Amino acid sequence: MAMPKPWLLVSPASRGIGLQLARRLLKITNLPVIATARKDLESTNSQILEGLDVDKQRLEVLKLDVIGKILAAPKQCRKFAHSMIPDEKTISEAASHCRSRFSDSYLRLGFCIPGILHPEKSPSQIDHANALSTFQINTLGPLLLSKHFTPLLPRKSTSLSSISNLPASALFALMSARVGSTSDNSLGGWYSYRASKAAVNSIAKSVDIYLKQRCGEHAMCVSLHPGTVKTGLSEDFWGSTSQQKLFTPEFAAERLVEVVRNVGLDGRGRCWDWNGKEVPP
Repeated sequence: MAMPKPWLLVSPASRGIGLQLARRLLKITNLPVIATARKDLESTNSQILEGLDVDKQRLEVLKLDVIGKILAAPKQCRKFAHSMIPDEKTISEAASHCRSRFSDSYLRLGFCIPGILHPEKSPSQIDHANALSTFQINTLGPLLLSKHFTPLLPRKSTSLSSISNLPASALFALMSARVGSTSDNSLGGWYSYRASKAAVNSIAKSVDIYLKQRCGEHAMCVSLHPGTVKTGLSEDFWGSTSQQKLFTPEFAAERLVEVVRNVGLDGRGRCWDWNGKEVPP
């Protein structure tokens, strides 16, 4: 009797790097791929599969929303104009669906990559609402994804087999950025974005410690810096970035998959760039 196949996760995967990561994993493996999107699930499914010669049943797109809702603050809290309420329910429901569908298997590789950028050149440009959404999406998003999906990684007792084009251990990857490095910060600026990504690196380290205790060498966590990628997030900076350092989403996805495949247990809990070099904390 054939053993159940492990599965892969890309969240979100509706555009940019996430969409290309989902396509890449469908092309280089024969495993089921779970992709997520806030809305337009059928459209996301079609975009991921477009032009691919793969079994379409391997892909499933689930609703998942780390942005949540903006609610007016109660009358007694006039100090704050709005309150950001993350939609954790969609995250828990997606994880529960995966737990049920893959009840006799495990998550082999997950990319958790929500991101938003509101650049600030000076402290005077920091906006409360923008900063709050930055932390909610860039930091709380990966944190809640870790909460609900890392329990689906293999335990110490799990029989882990080698799979071509994937890391030797199961791996949970969070999207960071080079500007999240405190020791490498020589330019300043981008206050909320830098802080949100520094927090992601901290989360990756703590999650990895948890996984080491729970899963041993069978699962690990890292954070990743994809470089400057030609997506909506970085559009304002395309003109000031040399073409050699401005990557397509396809190239970034290819490089990130290669990085996690080669990072090894010695690289667990750390941040790695698109070229396989460590980004210092």
